[in-house]
Amino acid sequence: MRKSTGYLFREGLKNVWANRLMSIASIGVLVACMTIIGLAILVTSNLNKGMNDLQNENVVMAYFNDKNSVLYPIDGSQIPKDKNISEDKYLVHNEEEAKAVCEKIKALSFVSNVEYISADAALENYKNNYVDGDSAYLVYLEGDENPMSMCAKVTFNNLDNFDSYKEQIKAIEGVNVVVGASDVAKTVNNISDAVAVAGLFIIVILMIIALVIVSNTIRVTMYNRKLEISIMKAVGATDSFIRLPFLIEGIVLGLISALLSLGITYGVYALAGDKIKQALGGTGLIAFRTMLPRLAVIYVLLGILAGIIGSFIILSKYLKKEGSEFSAL
Repeated sequence: MRKSTGYLFREGLKNVWANRLMSIASIGVLVACMTIIGLAILVTSNLNKGMNDLQNENVVMAYFNDKNSVLYPIDGSQIPKDKNISEDKYLVHNEEEAKAVCEKIKALSFVSNVEYISADAALENYKNNYVDGDSAYLVYLEGDENPMSMCAKVTFNNLDNFDSYKEQIKAIEGVNVVVGASDVAKTVNNISDAVAVAGLFIIVILMIIALVIVSNTIRVTMYNRKLEISIMKAVGATDSFIRLPFLIEGIVLGLISALLSLGITYGVYALAGDKIKQALGGTGLIAFRTMLPRLAVIYVLLGILAGIIGSFIILSKYLKKEGSEFSAL
């Protein structure tokens, strides 16, 4: 039994070398397919990470109906000349009431986090981020005058119904206006869906191509040995005995392709890292070493499956038709 297994294994390896030109062609196509699949997985994983990061950063600002919201309306309304506004003109009068509104927002099922921002903190944030530290745009203010309203930075669990979420927050008593990039939210979901569909489509197409190439390589080997196969069938060799060298040949081609694909994928990912990072808006990329075990398993499984399926389909057809004809001679 061991001698037979060893013989069949050597025959499989011999087939790879005997048909080295076709083997190289098969390996080349398999490597190309696997590399593209691997890069598609890497890009998809990084896009998902980027989308998650963007989703976490894509918050809305809920500005409260406080005194400043009346004195300095952010909707473009005319600023009142008289700054002595009675308290019944607005709903949020102090920090305690503002934090109470934050608690109401936080109670909504789609809200993951609420951060209260005082008027002073909002002004400081504006100076530091929106005007690059230059307060020249605020020279119209008198003394320590602060035009900013108290507000809350609200983060959602998901962005599935972004506009609806905004409306529900705005409907809370004490909230004056909600500002958020709904178009960005929609784009996030659209890109995520498109990436998932496109990635699956590419993988399916490339696997079909890989199977065809491996099958053609096995077909060439099979026709080169058709006389030997017919003799083996004539002397009573089982189909399993005849199949094994071809299965080994396909598996060897797949494993070689898997190893080469890992190296090429790493090289391309490293070289294209900066470009991918720019495309994702500067978010950090997933380290290749964290993806290496997953890619290695995928490549090995793809290579083995491509070899087994490709050789099994072609050889089964041959043994049923061509092989039986030769055995009858």
